[in-house]
Amino acid sequence: MATSDSEFNPDLLLAHKLPETQYTYNERDVAIYALGIGACGQDAVDSDELKFVYHRDGQDFIQVLPTFASLFTLGSMTRLNFPGFKYDPSLLLHGQQYIEIRRPLPSKASLINKVSLAGLQDKGKAAILEIETKSYEQGSGELLCTNRTTVFLRGAGGFSNSSQPFSYKNYPSNQGLAVKIPQRQPLTVCEERTQPSQALLYRLSGDYNPLHSDPEFAKLAGFPRPILHGLCTLGFAIKAIIKCVCKGDPTAVKTISGRFLTIVFPGETLITEMWLENLRVIYQTKVKERNKIVLSGYVDIRGLSSSL
Repeated sequence: MATSDSEFNPDLLLAHKLPETQYTYNERDVAIYALGIGACGQDAVDSDELKFVYHRDGQDFIQVLPTFASLFTLGSMTRLNFPGFKYDPSLLLHGQQYIEIRRPLPSKASLINKVSLAGLQDKGKAAILEIETKSYEQGSGELLCTNRTTVFLRGAGGFSNSSQPFSYKNYPSNQGLAVKIPQRQPLTVCEERTQPSQALLYRLSGDYNPLHSDPEFAKLAGFPRPILHGLCTLGFAIKAIIKCVCKGDPTAVKTISGRFLTIVFPGETLITEMWLENLRVIYQTKVKERNKIVLSGYVDIRGLSSSL
């Protein structure tokens, strides 16, 4: 926990170079991820979703969901070590995720991730930390995608050396902001039930935080039972947008922004409402059983089907 008598100097953090990470995946990893976010969970032969888990000529041409890119940050987020900046990892909350897809993700690849600090804000009792991960294909050096992960670190604030709270960010101010939900009926709505084992399946994609699998750990964290990964909920929502607005074409997705508002329990039903404004889909996702909004954001798409 950072304190006011800490020797932490934010300027040193800004100058600190984070290490590169590597991420290698294959068709099996892509299929397991797709199953983890509910692909073919309601219908095993769903023509819009089967292509994410199966290809009749083998797995070489399996299609990749754009939110698969969020997995590329796993190595970056587990190695956060800044000079003089201390925080308790158990008090970390995932606040937002921003993903920019430069070109369709291949079904297998070896990546080099270049990691940097994108933002830092002192909120007094907490700090907001933003980490940018640019993923390049090994060999060609081509940039495939960019992730920006925003985390809320409870107990890590209070480090500003003046009366003005420290605030830094290095990206355009219009990226990843909270969206305003339109006050009209949505263009379309998708309802999908998660499985009671959803978090146990999703964790096989690499996020092994026991908060999502261990009942005793979840109780210590203040929850009655394990909760679903926020990025799993995001995957469900974006998959719904691809199916309902993009006519099943994952390559139509250009950028994704999601803001995590509250928790989801495995087995609950997700209702994603979508509004179209030019080439931006504004969405919000609710838990049906508790009537709680759990996620909101937008997706920028490359084009529209003539049937919309």
